[in-house]
Amino acid sequence: MSHDFPPPSLDQQERMVEAILFASAVPVTMRDLTARMPDGCDPAEALAALRRRYDGRGVTVEHLGDGYAFRTAPDLAFLMQEQTVESRRLSRAAIETLAIIAYHQPVTRAEIEEIRGVAVSRGTLDQLIEMEWVRMGRRRMSPGRPATFVVTDGFLDHFGLETSRDLPGLSELRAAGLLDSRPPAEGLAMPLAGRGEDDDIEHVDPPEDLFKDT
Repeated sequence: MSHDFPPPSLDQQERMVEAILFASAVPVTMRDLTARMPDGCDPAEALAALRRRYDGRGVTVEHLGDGYAFRTAPDLAFLMQEQTVESRRLSRAAIETLAIIAYHQPVTRAEIEEIRGVAVSRGTLDQLIEMEWVRMGRRRMSPGRPATFVVTDGFLDHFGLETSRDLPGLSELRAAGLLDSRPPAEGLAMPLAGRGEDDDIEHVDPPEDLFKDT
């Protein structure tokens, strides 16, 4: 966009960012803000001002993956419980596969199977991809050039994570009953608890709100 007049004031730019985020159904990246706003604007400064304005309010501007979005303040999430629709539960196989991808990305299918100790069905990966929580990554520069899998910004958004580095640590996962309390075996970075020979039998129930598709 080109203009023959000075760029909008910071207050006006802040309002523009607010309008763009409010109207978007998905997190908006800084590149998107720059493309939509007039020349001469400073989206980063306007966004920082907007985040300060909403600090401590009922909604906040959250950094999710590569983008930014309005989200309910964490301490007020209980007010939304009645509006939560009933969601399908992921199988134990899908939970384990998703966790391995999140913690070991980029990871190949063979590596997922090595960590789990059992084969990964095509349907499990298809489900995670269909939910837009997992996507294909770059192919490995190794024999056969196997495809890799990584989690998406949609996964980070769903769980309120800025990056995958914000995932809970091993002690937190063990406390939730999702990891074996024994030390990991050699070559196994995440010994997931409750895995049996059957791909979809849940031997250990995860917390009710863990890995739910809402």
